[in-house]
Amino acid sequence: MAYTVVFVEDEELVRQEIISSIRWKALGLKLVGVAADGAEGERLIKALEPDIVITDIRLPAQDGLAMLASCPVDHAIILTGHTDFTYMKQAIRLGVFDYLLKPASDEELEEALTSLVQKIQEEDRDVEQINRRHREHDHSITLPKHFKNHVIDSAVSFIVDNYSQSVGLQEAANHLGVSESHLSRLFKEVTGLNFLQYLNAYRINKSVEVMSNPKKNIAEIATSCGFPTPGYYAKIFKRFLGKTPTQFRDALGSPQ
Repeated sequence: MAYTVVFVEDEELVRQEIISSIRWKALGLKLVGVAADGAEGERLIKALEPDIVITDIRLPAQDGLAMLASCPVDHAIILTGHTDFTYMKQAIRLGVFDYLLKPASDEELEEALTSLVQKIQEEDRDVEQINRRHREHDHSITLPKHFKNHVIDSAVSFIVDNYSQSVGLQEAANHLGVSESHLSRLFKEVTGLNFLQYLNAYRINKSVEVMSNPKKNIAEIATSCGFPTPGYYAKIFKRFLGKTPTQFRDALGSPQ
């Protein structure tokens, strides 16, 4: 399976060079959308729900970091000519995988994409482990909540209390008074999952609970459980449970 990519770049020469030169298929990737400004990039990302976004920062209509912040993006690579530390700090907070300075060579970008694909594959394996545990139970993902580690137990409590809000690793780390890098490393080490995987799995479980209410449609369920868009909810739901929310609800015999 190829991972999907949306590429946002306003410089036409750079855009065409990368479109034509990167060995997308060989890297296990499929370029599904290209935009020349941040507004169009946001529209494409929300419509296509790509696995990876490659973007410049300074773009017409909307800058790349604002675009990423307003979209459900799990994996991104910044490709920019700007070295401002403020930009880099924002990118780190948004979970950007790599920050490449122009003019980056094809080899540099392909190396970053190769590393990112490996990271996503590792995450997919983690999800598959969850799925194997899930198949032993009905309608929910088995998620332990007590780890005998104060920081991780507190992080899980934060997820339980705030899953319906727009929160992530940064908000959890701030709440606990630890660095994002420390929480990220420790969470994976102790739970076997990264923070976002656990958060999304918990949100999926809560959404399954809400599905029993016939008055709630899929879009309302997605929003109430903290997912930024119904499309992103459907993508994550299928990744964990093997069905779309609609298919899953049909199997339960509940209205849409």
